[in-house]
Amino acid sequence: MSGLKNKIKAAIAEGGQVQALPSQGGERLTLVDILQIRAMEQPHQTIYNFLLDGETESASLTYGQLEQKAQAIAAHLQSVCSPQDRVLLLFPAGLDYITAFFGCLYAGVIAIPAYPPRPNRPLNRIHNILDNAQTDIALTDSETLQSLERQLASTTELQNLRWITIDSIDENIASQWQKPCLSSEDIAFLQYTSGSTAEPKGVKIAYQNLLHNLEAIHSCFRHSPQSKGVIWLPPYHDMGLIGGVLQPLFGDFPVTLMSPLMFLQNPLRWLKAIASNGATTSGGPNFAYDLCVRKFKPEQMRGVDLSTWQVAFNGAEPINHETLTKFAETFAPYGFNYDAFYPCYGMAEATLIISGGSKNSAIVTKTVQSKALEQNKIVLADISETHPHTLVSCGQSLPDQQLAIANPETLTTCPAGEVGEIWVSGASIAQGYWRQPEITTATFGAYLKDTGAGPYLRTGDLGFIDQGELFFTGRLKDMIVIKGRNHYPQDIEKTVEEASAWIRPSCVASFSVDLEGEEKLIILAEVERKYWSNNRTKTKSNGKSSSSEIMTVKQLTQLIRREIAKNHDIQVHATLLLKPGSLPKTSSGKIQRHACRADFLDQAVEGLPL
Repeated sequence: MSGLKNKIKAAIAEGGQVQALPSQGGERLTLVDILQIRAMEQPHQTIYNFLLDGETESASLTYGQLEQKAQAIAAHLQSVCSPQDRVLLLFPAGLDYITAFFGCLYAGVIAIPAYPPRPNRPLNRIHNILDNAQTDIALTDSETLQSLERQLASTTELQNLRWITIDSIDENIASQWQKPCLSSEDIAFLQYTSGSTAEPKGVKIAYQNLLHNLEAIHSCFRHSPQSKGVIWLPPYHDMGLIGGVLQPLFGDFPVTLMSPLMFLQNPLRWLKAIASNGATTSGGPNFAYDLCVRKFKPEQMRGVDLSTWQVAFNGAEPINHETLTKFAETFAPYGFNYDAFYPCYGMAEATLIISGGSKNSAIVTKTVQSKALEQNKIVLADISETHPHTLVSCGQSLPDQQLAIANPETLTTCPAGEVGEIWVSGASIAQGYWRQPEITTATFGAYLKDTGAGPYLRTGDLGFIDQGELFFTGRLKDMIVIKGRNHYPQDIEKTVEEASAWIRPSCVASFSVDLEGEEKLIILAEVERKYWSNNRTKTKSNGKSSSSEIMTVKQLTQLIRREIAKNHDIQVHATLLLKPGSLPKTSSGKIQRHACRADFLDQAVEGLPL
């Protein structure tokens, strides 16, 4: 152990450069090795704190406690599992998720982060994961298992699982743990994709992928033991797990965690947690910043100081320049610095981060002609442009990685000034999809036909590179093509959101359907609860509204149509106003447009009557 200990200590002494170290007799680092050394040298150092209600600390974990719990869970798993077996994790957000995840790593089995199915909600995602992963073991806690009784009674797949509640495991069996023989090529966990454009697929994340990406984040964010994190993102999401849970352990700095539900109920809790903990690093998707602005209440921000916040990362969905501006303007009086924004780009297939650059780099934007962008061309907008489009750079590529912009049809390199599919190659690229060899080859084994370079990961995302800066423009599969023009759904959805305060933020879906050989635009928009209740009441009371202040459904849908026609020069075929919470979303809050489209075609969407 001493040789490995010295190797790890040398690697983490300066807070990184783990991947650059040579192997010694085939021995390479894993996350298990790093936690072992942390626990050996700093057993009483707190690494994780959890805010149960989003405000009050309810539990914490030291390095020593985490290892003790992980070893006990691992010892139990080793008694019932073989190396590289798959184990499903079903926990609410909290510290149990972390101990269970490390328990899997310590046991040498493959963890599958997931989340408990909600009552009275379809179990499609869990079914797909179980079918693909071919697992028969699930880790959870007693309370969660009890809450699943109804689903267990009616679902054969869940009944057939061997359920292990970690709170019933005796921690004294930690002494029975045997360190597994792990190599850097072994799979650490399966990160099932969010399913925003297709059914979720299990991305095989090897230990070498994980450490390479953790080191990249550590370097880009300039983390140190003096850093402090606050994370509300779910631990079953790649950004929440790798960026929020594993990065602090890798960088040896504490992190305060809170439930995504507590954030959504009151997003200002997030900012208050940053202030009260003196956090230097925190972030989330663009909608999180937008939600803070929309829910801003000065009385809730009294005494809040955000001046310690050095890295406000923004990724996982298109970054809106207006959101950044409004957030900075709203929270500048509370110490927030616009320069703290860190736009980045990544995905599960690349472990997490793909681009971002140095935290000290200024944000780069580019304002282009909307009409040209519809034709996949990048043309700078001038003063006379009626509807210019401002794009925010996602930073520079990781240093030891290759990016290419390719024509998705010809598979050749796009010329400068042209939008194409983002391709990426490097040590963070995952090992493919679990038990899906054909899709793995098509996605992870792409070669440029004009140069022969490869293999690349085809991200399925559209963008371009300008002076080393990567600009993400949208999802290839989500693109709306009507009458030969390309329309980005997020732009149309933004127009709908801004049309009326009655439209719920980040709760609009736009897509096209083929009707009699012609693509037509469909809009599904959730309305605020008061609007829904008022108009449902109106329908039941023979058209008599209880409030003259609320516009009618017909007026609101007409307003949406006018705004889309004015801003995008496109006609809406159908607009449905939906009950809050109706639209299917991923675990990270992204709208599942393909699922919305399927529901619409199946006539499974109930909107307010005109």
